[in-house]
Amino acid sequence: MSLSTPLRDAILDRLQSGHWRAGDRLPTERELSERFGVSRTTVRKALLELKQQGLIEQTVGSGTFVAEQVGASLGRRVQQDSSQHTSPAELMEARLAMEPAIIDMAIRNANQADLQRMDACCANAESAQTLEDFEHWDAELHQAIADAAHNSFVVNVFTLMKTVRAQGDWGQLKKKSVTPERRLAYQREHRAIVDALRDRDAARARELTLAHLLHVRQNLLGY
Repeated sequence: MSLSTPLRDAILDRLQSGHWRAGDRLPTERELSERFGVSRTTVRKALLELKQQGLIEQTVGSGTFVAEQVGASLGRRVQQDSSQHTSPAELMEARLAMEPAIIDMAIRNANQADLQRMDACCANAESAQTLEDFEHWDAELHQAIADAAHNSFVVNVFTLMKTVRAQGDWGQLKKKSVTPERRLAYQREHRAIVDALRDRDAARARELTLAHLLHVRQNLLGY
């Protein structure tokens, strides 16, 4: 572990707890060095990492301050940490709980542009020449359905799930599990879900979404 890590984590704890807020001035390099028993070089390294993450700002002659956008930067950091430590099984469990649950919102709030976007995602997935492209448009379709709920909290959660899908473990499992026949089945299932949403048939859309996700879980995880 780098010598700068304990210092960086200590500063992060103070930022996350609100002990230091946007605009607050941090202790000087010398004070941090003495408080944590590390060299000034180690302090500078820790501060540089935090600066690169948009958490602090440094002004020559004035010192180091908590960045005005610290809240947004901390939120992005939490998302990144969550996505890196979520297994495919955990993601699948979350998808099974959440995706059928938002169908009513999507049906109630989806407009014509939302439905056209879903159609475009289906068409791009069907014409994709590689598994990577197909997986991209697969994820975009599920994001489009979430966006159609027009609920910012739902959109943020699904954006995080899409980030997890981009991680290596999910990609490796998908590569091993998707055969041409399974891909065609997924494409048919996607079209059926979008058709049910267009028809404003909530019961059918929920049933089709759950069946699709169970199909994906069976192919991906074997249960």
